[in-house]
Amino acid sequence: MTIKTGISTGLKFGLLVCCLAVMLSFGVYAQGSESAGFPVKGFHLDLRIQVMTPEALKSFTDQLSEMGMNTLVMEWEGTYPFEKHATISNEYSYTREEILDFVAYCENLGIDVIPLQQSLGHVEYILRNPRYSHLKEDRKDISQICPMKSAESKALFTDLFSDLVSTHDSDFIHIGGDETKLLGHCPVCAARVEEVGKSKLFVDHMKMIAEIVIDLGKKPVMWADIILKYPEAAEELPAETIFIDWNYGWRINHFGNISDLQEKGFVFWGAPSIRCHPDNWFVTDWPTHFKNQKEFIPYAREAGYEGMIMTSWSTTGVYGFTWDVGYDVIDMVQIRNTYPMSGFRVLMASYDQTLDQSEVFDPETFVLKYAKERFGLKKQDAATLWQFLSVRPELIANGKPQWSESVSQMAEKYAAVRDPLVSVKPNKNEEEFDHFKLMADLRMHYLDFKQVEARYNSEIYTPDQAAGLLSELDRILAEAKALDARFTELNKGFLYDSELQEQNELRVQQIHVLYDRLAKLK
Repeated sequence: MTIKTGISTGLKFGLLVCCLAVMLSFGVYAQGSESAGFPVKGFHLDLRIQVMTPEALKSFTDQLSEMGMNTLVMEWEGTYPFEKHATISNEYSYTREEILDFVAYCENLGIDVIPLQQSLGHVEYILRNPRYSHLKEDRKDISQICPMKSAESKALFTDLFSDLVSTHDSDFIHIGGDETKLLGHCPVCAARVEEVGKSKLFVDHMKMIAEIVIDLGKKPVMWADIILKYPEAAEELPAETIFIDWNYGWRINHFGNISDLQEKGFVFWGAPSIRCHPDNWFVTDWPTHFKNQKEFIPYAREAGYEGMIMTSWSTTGVYGFTWDVGYDVIDMVQIRNTYPMSGFRVLMASYDQTLDQSEVFDPETFVLKYAKERFGLKKQDAATLWQFLSVRPELIANGKPQWSESVSQMAEKYAAVRDPLVSVKPNKNEEEFDHFKLMADLRMHYLDFKQVEARYNSEIYTPDQAAGLLSELDRILAEAKALDARFTELNKGFLYDSELQEQNELRVQQIHVLYDRLAKLK
């Protein structure tokens, strides 16, 4: 027994030395086990719409944990149950017990939950309420708080961040700060910009916000686009501030020169995306999302970024409004909806792999292997899945396809991708594959409607064609009911029942609008 132990110890030591040598030679040890150089390996959940049930949140987090994620940025928006500002919370807001339970659940999995609270732009959900309308930069575009109303803003955000600190243990708080397109818009702000410039106007406000967070014992994290665009006053921000460079397939330094801020000592994290513009119910730009991971993550590793947060936008954050007298908001609705996060596991898995390897990531090789291992598909069916995920997404703008001669030709080309996919029969994880089939059928359904719409908008349309078009719409609406049932079945328990109903109704709203117009002419 003594001899056996001695041999085992020697072997262990020898193997350790050999492993270290190999790891050092390939640069693996230098990068570390934490995501090949990213101490923060994270995911972002956008709950502005498509609010996941508490059970779905936990199940989703289980997946993240299995993939080795250690950080989750939660954009709670109106789903957070603020105490002093309960007016902000919407009909899908969680209870405080649900928030605390979820955060504890994540911590048990080793996942740090960072709350994201927008503090300048993207605050329609706050400013829609009369209680806060005095803070808005513009009476009709209510996306942004006026940065010159600092005293009122400081009081509001001190309350909001204090509340978030009471339910989240993370060392970080995300303070937003992206897409503040109204900088210098109101007369007071315009005068300030004339005096000191847009960078100073932006930084003064975000510095105040960051200092609230720091005083609460946390480190501020913010989106980097605006400070990169207007960097002149960047050094006035607290040194603790961490910037997130969100890049969704663009050239490097899309917003501005990142290395300049790095040289000033600021830490950067990166953010690719699984869902972003122009994704919607009817098309997902899969090729761009794979390419985004393939190109941006290796760049971020080389550039010394200390974290990576995959974003997943449920909507653009642009809204349409129903107004009362004086531009009081009666209601607001999102302009664009994407397919729920329930259907994007393949991109989550590719993200995980891209983070954990330093060699070149090849999307086709990954998908073919994923198809075999995840669905048990043979070579031909795996290639069919890859064809679906690699097809160039074509959009329709002003009734015209981007490059096809007509919507009909566009539909014909897509059918060549859709038809083989829906005939594939996976041997396992069938429900996950059913999301792909539903996405393809929703796309085809949309193109069927767009063909009717194109005929209605053609130069040769006359009222006597209305009956024929109505007959086509009757068929399309009947198909919509079957698609709605599939959508509900696949996402039941992932989203709330009322959300599923709302999503189904919104998806056919444009069909009903045209139907009602034609019905008068029948």
